[in-house]
Amino acid sequence: MIKGKVVVITGASSGIGAATAKLLAQNGAKVVLGARREVRLQELKQAIEAEGGVAAYQVTDVTEQSQVQSLVDLAKAKFGRVDVLYNNAGIMPQGNLSDREYAVWQKMINVNIMGVLNGIGAVLPIMQAQQDGLIITTDSVAGHIVYPASAVYNGTKYAVRAIMEGLRQEEKDHGIRSTIVSPGAVATELINSVGNQTITKNLEPLFHAAKDSGLTLYPEDVAQAVLYAIDQPKHVAVSEVLIRPSKQEV
Repeated sequence: MIKGKVVVITGASSGIGAATAKLLAQNGAKVVLGARREVRLQELKQAIEAEGGVAAYQVTDVTEQSQVQSLVDLAKAKFGRVDVLYNNAGIMPQGNLSDREYAVWQKMINVNIMGVLNGIGAVLPIMQAQQDGLIITTDSVAGHIVYPASAVYNGTKYAVRAIMEGLRQEEKDHGIRSTIVSPGAVATELINSVGNQTITKNLEPLFHAAKDSGLTLYPEDVAQAVLYAIDQPKHVAVSEVLIRPSKQEV
């Protein structure tokens, strides 16, 4: 079910996005990679092609609607269709509401919510015309459970859940399915976006934990969940995958 599918991935230059791109390409998908760091995208494309995979890329800031549209247009022009969009770009600033970090809040909303909407808006006309498509978004355990110093981040991830469920209901008769993948702690560069030094220090043992610790997931673990969602027949919709490290408390 994976082989030959055209998959657009945002936030593809590292972490979950890069791991997913590699795994899908190994299974025969044609991957179209979007992220802000061109050198990373070039390296990923070369790595995929060195293993016999098919990849294209375009520098993409998901907060810019025109850039997301251009990425999707590239996929359509190069491969003739778009089977899957994986909205994976995201940031995780942390801090109390009393910190009043308005600019940080706005950036989080722009990336985590508008970035997802920009992707959805770009692919829907193509998928509606195809009467087929799957839109996947990286959500988070933080979109299911609220905890201190994370209210705005929690809010963006709860919003993603609502948007993706609305998408499912609106587009189910057009052959379009939706999936959220909600990981717990994952050893990625996401910790670099936290911003608060004290919170970052407290999170480091989770994000840097060994694989056998049960305290963190690794990008490849989440990539397997994405592959599972894609690798289903058209009559099966995997609406949600909630995946935690085995010893995570929340």
